[in-house]
Amino acid sequence: MSARRDPRDRVQVLDEDGRVREGATVPDIDDESLVRMYREMRLARHFDTRAVSLQRQGRMGTYPPLSGQEAAQVGSAMALSDGDWLFPSYREHAAAHVRGVGLERTLRYWMGDERGNALDDVNVFPVAVPIATQVLHATGAAWAADLRGDDAAVLCYFGDGATSEGDFHEGLNFAGVFDVPAVFFCNNNQWAISVPRERQSASATLAQKAHAYGFEGVLVDGMDPLAVYQVTSEALSKAKDPDPVADDAPGRATRPTLVEAIQYRFGAHTTADDPSVYRDDDEVERWKRKDPIPRLEAYLREQGLLDDESVDAIEAEVETEVKAAIDAAERTERPVPADMFDHAYAERTRRLDEQATALERLRERYGDEELLE
Repeated sequence: MSARRDPRDRVQVLDEDGRVREGATVPDIDDESLVRMYREMRLARHFDTRAVSLQRQGRMGTYPPLSGQEAAQVGSAMALSDGDWLFPSYREHAAAHVRGVGLERTLRYWMGDERGNALDDVNVFPVAVPIATQVLHATGAAWAADLRGDDAAVLCYFGDGATSEGDFHEGLNFAGVFDVPAVFFCNNNQWAISVPRERQSASATLAQKAHAYGFEGVLVDGMDPLAVYQVTSEALSKAKDPDPVADDAPGRATRPTLVEAIQYRFGAHTTADDPSVYRDDDEVERWKRKDPIPRLEAYLREQGLLDDESVDAIEAEVETEVKAAIDAAERTERPVPADMFDHAYAERTRRLDEQATALERLRERYGDEELLE
């Protein structure tokens, strides 16, 4: 782990034009992984565009766009080891894909099929739509891993709005007290739906909140995938093999880290949202100049890892992969309304049985079409 950083200092490797900043250290990542990072980001952007289009056409339910946040998701998820665990919120489609969750599953979930959230074959927890609840789950899982002696860490994602929730405080406070192997990754995309970052907290940064819990906070340029990869890798290494003595707590190792990744969501909070009501177009355009995809592409071209031909090939592959996922998701037989009661708990409770019976009576009386109206 590198020397402890002041959480007011934003870590950045690439500038907005894709050049390595003076004095910056490029993370140790091989050429193949760098190209994969770029491909995963391109895939996420194209998937996002198609998913929004599907929703607008009535072929999918409400969907949370991720465009602009590809670097934070892909860069951090690629830092995980095989045995590590990922806890998403509801926008980490790209991070989940890096960890083995197919695009078809993500589409099926947002089409209303809970089977798309069945993730028993990957180290990824289900999508968490309630704000900040996954912070508690991640802390508990990290504590369990520590008690078992597993060589594993937990990476937990949430947005800036989650830091206003009690679950955030409870989770991080517990993590600090019990010194769990966790990395709490705040995707600060500047807006909690329509509430700007400055209305979320009077703290100069969200990263500095970690000090109150007894561990380190790091601020990183969330639209710089190399910086995100570097910071997350260091935090995960510290979680699994902490320094013997921490600067701010002599004699006691501090394993958790709070990462605040500064970024911007180019689109709406969800497809049910109209960001033009609360955001200026000029603000969006300013942030688009920091777009992480051309930024990484410029760097990889400079390194001789990409050229026009390889970029075109990646674009074609991405389009084919996304189309195949959409076709597969739409071919899958849709669930019936009563299926929703089967995915709340491992076994149905008496209360759920009562609700399922009540729904069936309404369907018999009115029919599905009238109920939906």
